[in-house]
Amino acid sequence: MSSTSDIRGTLDSWEANADFWDSTMGAAGNEYWNLLQKPYLHKLIDVQPGCRVLDLATGNGMASRFLASRGAAVVATDGSAQMLKNCRDRCTPEEAERMSYAQLDLTKPADFDDFLKSPLAGGGFDVVVINMAIMDVETLDPLADALPKLLNKKGIFVATMLHPVFFTSGATRVVEVVTDPKTGEYYNVRGKVIRSYMKVDPWRGVFVNGQPAHQLYFHRPLHELFGIFFKRELVMDALEEPSFVEEDVQARRMQRAESHRNYTQIPPIMAFRMRKIN
Repeated sequence: MSSTSDIRGTLDSWEANADFWDSTMGAAGNEYWNLLQKPYLHKLIDVQPGCRVLDLATGNGMASRFLASRGAAVVATDGSAQMLKNCRDRCTPEEAERMSYAQLDLTKPADFDDFLKSPLAGGGFDVVVINMAIMDVETLDPLADALPKLLNKKGIFVATMLHPVFFTSGATRVVEVVTDPKTGEYYNVRGKVIRSYMKVDPWRGVFVNGQPAHQLYFHRPLHELFGIFFKRELVMDALEEPSFVEEDVQARRMQRAESHRNYTQIPPIMAFRMRKIN
């Protein structure tokens, strides 16, 4: 179980990991970004001319830069000043023309209040997006309270995150060797064992071995996760469970057996879209 001091230090962890994260992701991103996140952000967000986007917890700006490259006017925010700097530094000149920046801690209602009063928030947003960060945030109430004010009348909220059932629950990977009774040949069957789901304490993790500081993962069962937004009269109109496919496995035949890429029947992330009740 994580201590109170651990939980209060989550933003400090991301500040410490900012440059490591940036060097690991680079400008083009990793396989999670390219094979799972980007295609589903493209599917769930229809960028139209003049589209205004607020990107929360931008990191080094993968989602911000992707949406700006498609023509959106993007306000990139993060609680970490170094993350925000790395996002700015990664922008191409064309992307930079469509980008604005603001430091915003998702856990602080005062940060949202100040942002809503700023010119950057004027008129509301067509899209509010948070890519792969909900599970890193200890409380979602300030975000949920702010969303109805941030979104314009037809605006949408889009999130991608580690899957609550198959990942943040602490599910463990297993590889079974099964023999075909007809041929006598054996093959591997991969699955996951889920021992806890309804209540899982925040747990320490790393996104890449060797990072300077651990981060905390915050698990929420689906009814709790979605309920936070439903209580603010947001409705969900899309839910996706991106997974690697067999072609992805074949592309890396020599990868480690325990790689999530091999678990093609189990989605490692989840994506959803919500909007206000009009």
